[in-house]
Amino acid sequence: MKLEGLDESLVAAAQAGSTEAFSRLIERHQQAVRAFLRRACGDWALADDLAQETFLAAWPRIGRLRAGGSVRAWLCGIAHRKHLTARRSAGRSRTREATYEAERTPPAREALDDRITLETAMADLPPDQRACVALCLAADFSHAEAAEALDLPLGTVKSHVTRGRARLLVALGVQDEPC
Repeated sequence: MKLEGLDESLVAAAQAGSTEAFSRLIERHQQAVRAFLRRACGDWALADDLAQETFLAAWPRIGRLRAGGSVRAWLCGIAHRKHLTARRSAGRSRTREATYEAERTPPAREALDDRITLETAMADLPPDQRACVALCLAADFSHAEAAEALDLPLGTVKSHVTRGRARLLVALGVQDEPC
């Protein structure tokens, strides 16, 4: 049987619902699709991802492949459209990121210094105390939620938060306001 004849019989079987026949078509043409995408993208990892997307998109469309059509050309056409979509998406993403960066106000030097001081002070806290402070003060967990998450008694969480907060205020040079 000629190679073209083999493709035709595999296409006919795949169009009849044979996943095994479709799998054999993919095995026969995946190298050509991957090579095309690698040259088009210049990024091997992206090319491999796009090849997978191509094969996933091809299965429900196998009925659209006309009799006598080239399977390799059909798959490369799908791959090309996947590549164009990925390029457009990456371009939109770069534009969004550039717009965000242009509109973003750089942090004030004092705020940056305070953040570094805060992170250093957090790193100096004992692990359980740091976890309690991070959950209750930074992530807005209630003391009960933090106790449950950390598997600690409620009173321990409350004392860790109180002590940790006091140490952070001292590190930042902030006077604690009376309740």
